[in-house]
Amino acid sequence: MEASKDISRLIEIMAALRDPEGGCPWDVVQTFETIKPYTIEEAYEVSDAIERNDMDDLCEELGDLLLQVVFHARMAEEAGEFSFGDVVEAITRKMIRRHPHVFARSDADTPELVKKQWDDIKQAEKRERAERRAKRGLSEDFKAGFLGSVQRSFPALTEALKLQERAAKVGFDWSAPEPILDKIEEEIQELRAALKDGDQTKVSDELGDLIFAIANIGRHVKADPEQALRGTNRKFRRRFNHIEMTLEAEGETLEAASLEQMEEIWQAAKAIERQIG
Repeated sequence: MEASKDISRLIEIMAALRDPEGGCPWDVVQTFETIKPYTIEEAYEVSDAIERNDMDDLCEELGDLLLQVVFHARMAEEAGEFSFGDVVEAITRKMIRRHPHVFARSDADTPELVKKQWDDIKQAEKRERAERRAKRGLSEDFKAGFLGSVQRSFPALTEALKLQERAAKVGFDWSAPEPILDKIEEEIQELRAALKDGDQTKVSDELGDLIFAIANIGRHVKADPEQALRGTNRKFRRRFNHIEMTLEAEGETLEAASLEQMEEIWQAAKAIERQIG
């Protein structure tokens, strides 16, 4: 079997890998649950390639992500649920339906009107999906309430932002950043108290409250907390690498260095960054 630009070849390869008789022993035993972590990981690797502006890596990572879609679709087809073709049909139908200003007739001719139209169509689709689930005898309890549209499967930080954005639609929100800073100070004090009491459950609870409040301030000042943290992660990698390289040049190792030595080199790295601008 040879490589091809035709999507059908990838579908054929996945079918061969999943063949119980002559397929790959690892691929054959996988399930939706076991593959799910890889799907999430591949999406993050696509994001990483974009942040690094590495087009070669982006091409490869998009392929890895596409493989995950084909993998899930193949398992669903084996279970008699749906096929890859059904996935393609569903998304093309959705895109056509959600863009009547492009594919049909609509008065939405500004980004704001298009966004409102998109949201209205999504709400109609959710009602239709709920009706389909009800006909199949599937429960909608897990989506109950105004916040039900926010998926619990999101990474925790993303879920926090989505919950806050959703609540803000009905006015349950801070009016300015300053009160949120006060809330953060309050949460810090409560975390200090929990640490003093030594109640690990309470510590975890208060830490979650603090992170939630920090995510909220990020939303209000229009600094995406996820991207802000990624920037700090890159900065930490860069400065820690400076520590490692400096120690190596001095004939020392990270393991043997003292905290004081590493902190001194860290501060030197910060000073260099300030000079560079």
